[in-house]
Amino acid sequence: MIDIALLRADPELVRENMRKKFQEQKLPLVDEAIALDGRRRTLQTEGDVLRASRNALSKQIGALMREKKTEEANAVKAQVTANAERLAAIEAETAEVESKLKAVMMRIPNIISKDTPIGRDDSENVERQRFLEPKTPDFEVPYHLDILEKLAGIDIDSARRTSGQGFYYLTGDVARLHSAVLAYARDFMIGKGFTYCIPPFMIRSDVVSGVMSFEEMDGMMYKIEGEDLYLIGTSEHSMIGRFMNTTLSESELPLTLTSYSPCFRKEKGAHGIEERGIYRIHQFEKQEMIVICKPEESESWYEKMWNYTVELFVSMEIPVRTLECCSGDLADLKYRSVDVEAWSPRQQKYFEVGSCSNLTDAQARRLGIRYKSADGSKYAHTLNNTVVAPPRMLIAFLENHLRADGSVSIPEVLRPYMGGQKEIVPKQ
Repeated sequence: MIDIALLRADPELVRENMRKKFQEQKLPLVDEAIALDGRRRTLQTEGDVLRASRNALSKQIGALMREKKTEEANAVKAQVTANAERLAAIEAETAEVESKLKAVMMRIPNIISKDTPIGRDDSENVERQRFLEPKTPDFEVPYHLDILEKLAGIDIDSARRTSGQGFYYLTGDVARLHSAVLAYARDFMIGKGFTYCIPPFMIRSDVVSGVMSFEEMDGMMYKIEGEDLYLIGTSEHSMIGRFMNTTLSESELPLTLTSYSPCFRKEKGAHGIEERGIYRIHQFEKQEMIVICKPEESESWYEKMWNYTVELFVSMEIPVRTLECCSGDLADLKYRSVDVEAWSPRQQKYFEVGSCSNLTDAQARRLGIRYKSADGSKYAHTLNNTVVAPPRMLIAFLENHLRADGSVSIPEVLRPYMGGQKEIVPKQ
């Protein structure tokens, strides 16, 4: 949510930002917000005048009663009553106007970075950098489900019976590899100075509306029937929600946290074969990182955070690249975002395995996350980034470490988490 002062001062900047995001349908929201804000301020001024006159009129009544001017005192009392009724009406209307204004402001997208490329969708994201040379093996790389099945590492048929489409059982060495990657990612981030957390896996609706836009919520979140609770789509939701309506001290910042959680997503829509299997699923696990910092520090943290993910993948010998997300690919709360993509030897192209975002103060305004500084209370900046999400990472891992005989090599950094195991061999 942007600052209302910015909207008042430069509404055309807000409109131009909407055009850059190809959200022309939202342009009327600017005038609607300005009108509601104007009405709110008019009501506030009238209310302040009535409150200020209340004490003066009360004193006047007392003086008139002492002078036994009963009729005049009763007339002033009538005025006080009328003013009280008007004040009550003002307060009721103000609450209604503020509610409408907040709803409108929450639909207005955050101002994007000047470094964000302009484009309609992810096809227009811009490559920034590549890390490690992409591998092209001299044998055909099978579809990832075929690799997993030969390793006796997955059971999708049983998951369909127990849970439906979009679920799976991981078994044996593959399940151990999955857990090893998460444990390694946890320790990797602790080594970077981040504090490890395991958050709640359900959050209330006021947290949901604070951490994401309504469009995102509808496309992602599962609601618990009969409860004001939603299953988290990423631990960022509950991790940021932890600081809702909190004023931190400047000395506490930056807060650098890394969290583990299962994640639950609707994943609406049909997808091609490469996005089936374990690429787009309803339940997965992830290691996340979040940072809450002062505004002047958020861009440097943004660069550090995506670099941590790159460093992690490179340490596992998986080639990756980074893409600067274009304007049309940014969710409404995002100021700037970079995707980390891993190389797929099978597809001979990169695919997304993580995303790093700077939300500036947009999320903090929705949730009321402030900090005390020498200049007074300010909104903090929030950032989030995927350390690793094993389902997609597993695809990249298996394809990049597959040998011609069907075995999969284990990089040295993961061997301590695999009991010293150096490879996974086919069971079929």
